[in-house]
Amino acid sequence: MSGYNLGWATGQDNPAPLPSYAEFINRKSQSGEGRGFAPVWMPDFLFDFQQSLVDWSLHKGRAAIFADCGLGKTPMQLVWAQNVVEKTNGRVLLLTPLAVGGQTMLEAEKFGVECGRSRDGALPPQRIVITNYEKLHLFDPNDFAGVVCDESSILKHFTGATQSAVTRFMLKVPYRLLCTATAAPNDYIELGTSSQALGELGYSEMLSRFFKQSDNKMHRMQQIKDQRREKLNNHFGKLAFRVSQQIGQWHLKGHAATPFWQWIASWARACRKPSDLGFSDDAFTLPPLIEHSHMIMPQRPPDGMLLTLPAIGLQEERDERRRTLADRCALVAELVDHDQPAVIWCHLNVEGDSLAQMIPNSRQVRGADTDEQKEEAYRAFASGEIRRLIIKPTIGAWGLNWQHCNHVVTFASHSYEQYYQSVRRCWRFGQRHPVTVDIIATEGERRVQENMARKAAAADHMFAELVSHMAGALRIAPSHYQPAVEIPKWMA
Repeated sequence: MSGYNLGWATGQDNPAPLPSYAEFINRKSQSGEGRGFAPVWMPDFLFDFQQSLVDWSLHKGRAAIFADCGLGKTPMQLVWAQNVVEKTNGRVLLLTPLAVGGQTMLEAEKFGVECGRSRDGALPPQRIVITNYEKLHLFDPNDFAGVVCDESSILKHFTGATQSAVTRFMLKVPYRLLCTATAAPNDYIELGTSSQALGELGYSEMLSRFFKQSDNKMHRMQQIKDQRREKLNNHFGKLAFRVSQQIGQWHLKGHAATPFWQWIASWARACRKPSDLGFSDDAFTLPPLIEHSHMIMPQRPPDGMLLTLPAIGLQEERDERRRTLADRCALVAELVDHDQPAVIWCHLNVEGDSLAQMIPNSRQVRGADTDEQKEEAYRAFASGEIRRLIIKPTIGAWGLNWQHCNHVVTFASHSYEQYYQSVRRCWRFGQRHPVTVDIIATEGERRVQENMARKAAAADHMFAELVSHMAGALRIAPSHYQPAVEIPKWMA
């Protein structure tokens, strides 16, 4: 093809030689130029690998840092935000989960970065404004030059109201940073929501570029089977059934696996330890993690059954948990009967209420508590005033630092992200003692544990792929579908 001369079509007397096919492909996946700037300020309190991540993300302008718990995402966010402030003389909005806002303020004071906190949309005199995601609607994106999303895995639900609101806000702000340890806890396609928020490929465009749907015939047969099971046994609620159909019907194209991970690495950096970025792990060594699985056999099978079988579907799992409530809570109370701090993660209000009655010197954090009451409980537990904290992962599993505690008790759950974040509140860099995790499950929850193991393996694979492809990152520009219009010579 490169031998053809198409000068007659372009109107050029001496047309440039056409690129080779390899050059053409390379142009379609070229290294992306950053939209940012060189760091204005790089403090000494950052470790070398943290400085590297901040430097890269500032040059990119719009980037994601997928760093594990305890690797210092908070100081990196603060330094990134301060650089944007000094470069633009504008403001930066730092979004956090409710539980993390106060802790971020303390970290800012520790590192000498001026921040203000706002819960009502009013802008404080400080240029870096900290608020929680629930208050985002009170702020105007035009007031900010940059935005930071702490624990940005909140964007993973592509149909969620929070994801839509945050993405719309971010798309109006020039500089953007996403930070999380669990980038896509359920499936790789969740990375598309992060890409979209940064202004890279949209979620749908990412699917069309790199993924394919499962074979229609096979997918339809499986769908019919699941529908029959749902109708006969009520295995899935309606929402759970729709989600189960969405996840699993998209798979990476065989030839697109490497380009996909290289593209992700063009706007994200991932590390579970500094050596993933080529730095020393000397100051970041985790103590042993000791996991104990406790299997409770119900005293009697479910009504109408001779044996206790693994639960299938959300409804049967809920029934199993309620049926075994007393036995499970009694075991938890026995496990935390010691004089050391312990955090107990539950999933149902009735679990939390029962545990609070059984366990002395404990404090339950409920969803009905005010923001101030929740933050006071976190402070009291971190300071040692409360020895045992009872809480749901949906309330406080993200961002908090509890290295003073090395005993975690949790009930089995389908949510890998909730389990991982719950454990990493205590098992994180800076923890000086081995961490014991007691996982309580019943005989009917074996499939829940199998699902958790599958998700854990997928998360490990994702981090490994990102780390291995960071050196060969590609940039793929979004398609705008604006064909060039050539003006004939007689109209010139």
